[in-house]
Amino acid sequence: MRNAWKLAVGLLAAVLSVQAEETPVKSRFVSLGLFKNELTVVKKAVSIPGPGMYFIEDIPEPVHGTFWIESGAEVEARMTSIEIDTPLNGKAGKDFQEELVGQDVVIHFRDGDIPPATGKVVAIEHARGEDAWIRASQSSRNNLFGSASQPGSPARFLVLDMPDGRAFVDSSMIAYLKTRGESGTIKQRKPVLLLTIPKKNAGPTEVFFSYLARGVSWAPGYRVDISNPKTLTLEQNAVIKNELDDIEDAEISLISGFPSVQFSQVTSPFSLNTTWSQFFRQLSWSSGPADAISITRQQAISVNDVGFTNRIDLSATPLGDGVDLHYQSLGKQTLLEGDSLLVHTASGKAEYERIVEWIVPDTRQTNGRYISDYDRQQNPDKYEDTAWDAVRFKNPLPFPMTTAPAMVVSNGQFNGQRMTYWVNTGEKTTLHITKALSLRTHHVEYEEQGKREIVYVGGNDFRKVAVKGELKINNHRKENVSLVIRRRFSGDLTSADETPVCTLLEEGVYSVNKRNELTWTLDLKTGEEKTLAYQYSVLVDN
Repeated sequence: MRNAWKLAVGLLAAVLSVQAEETPVKSRFVSLGLFKNELTVVKKAVSIPGPGMYFIEDIPEPVHGTFWIESGAEVEARMTSIEIDTPLNGKAGKDFQEELVGQDVVIHFRDGDIPPATGKVVAIEHARGEDAWIRASQSSRNNLFGSASQPGSPARFLVLDMPDGRAFVDSSMIAYLKTRGESGTIKQRKPVLLLTIPKKNAGPTEVFFSYLARGVSWAPGYRVDISNPKTLTLEQNAVIKNELDDIEDAEISLISGFPSVQFSQVTSPFSLNTTWSQFFRQLSWSSGPADAISITRQQAISVNDVGFTNRIDLSATPLGDGVDLHYQSLGKQTLLEGDSLLVHTASGKAEYERIVEWIVPDTRQTNGRYISDYDRQQNPDKYEDTAWDAVRFKNPLPFPMTTAPAMVVSNGQFNGQRMTYWVNTGEKTTLHITKALSLRTHHVEYEEQGKREIVYVGGNDFRKVAVKGELKINNHRKENVSLVIRRRFSGDLTSADETPVCTLLEEGVYSVNKRNELTWTLDLKTGEEKTLAYQYSVLVDN
């Protein structure tokens, strides 16, 4: 009996010792790197006074494979939940069952005919193990990428121990509630990040942990002022929105480029809000729809080329080494959760030219057949046959222009807004402004009649068809216009008026018919009409 008593006392002392070592510490943001796709590179730090066990309440929700700890000492990290003395600070009311556990309360009901109820708020044991997994899976069944559990969701019933038994009070029926006696703090079980520093690491130390999370992002915008007929002014703004946590005096950088985060939609199993079932389900989708969603939020690099063609501008200024991600520092910033911040990030001046760009899209598929009306309706911008007022200039900023909306103004008046894509420093780009309605355009194309040669390619037979086309444009403006016409077609060029530049597009290199673009650059005087004829041959699937 004496030995058993000593053992029990020893175990109790060990438990109390462990609990005593669980010291609360506060983490702080050191830096945040903001992508434009809702992801944030977070780096936080916590000061540890010495060996022991420390817990952090503001726990991370990291993207899978991105959570790392750095420290001069050995650190063991664990996600768990512990009971914490929580002060009643006037925020009670979100969930009485959690916030008032153990308190003697008096409840007054909305219905005045129901007498007040007096009792002690019962501590509800949280689900653990298999039971917790089942409940979490059920709650997230209709939410593929959401949290497995919903911490903070108020319970429908407030459970009380009363002198004559247990009562279940509908929370929606409570008019107001009073607590009796001491009500400074209550015990609550909360999720925490538990850090253990072994005794062999003497003295204070800094622990840094970094990860990718969602919650802080930025959206850029450009303003192009063309009031000066020769020199434009380009300005860049950024809107930062913080939905993560309060940020105090942390270094913030804006990241532009094409971030490759294959598991961006997968929450790490280190998080308490993720079950294995949910983790593997997200993992199986990481290269499917979830990845597609992520990519659509990144830069549209596929059309980041000069004048929407696949030509390389060798005038771009070489910048930096390594991967093509640009970090633009905003210095130290303070943002409360929910805050939005607008900052002016850069400006520059550049010479420019006003042009009208008329892009005539290809009307055929790679097999030579005409593109259907259904395909045109699915992608109207791609098949739009329209002349656009545009400005052509070199990026004057000391860093690349990123994909963003660009607003064009002149003499204080709004001219238009279109998307601009990635443009390196010193690289030339063409920015559309608005449709050039005062320039009338007409395009017609027809197949020549006569003998049609049959050509066999890879065992398939094709008809070789001769096609004639005509482009007509007239200028109704009181000024001369610099005109760029781009006619895209499939096949082999036979002839064209005024010797346009013919460019082979990459998309048609391996198809039966080459994908080409004819480019005319000419001046159109006021009131002048211009007609350009061209001819090509195309193989049509028989």
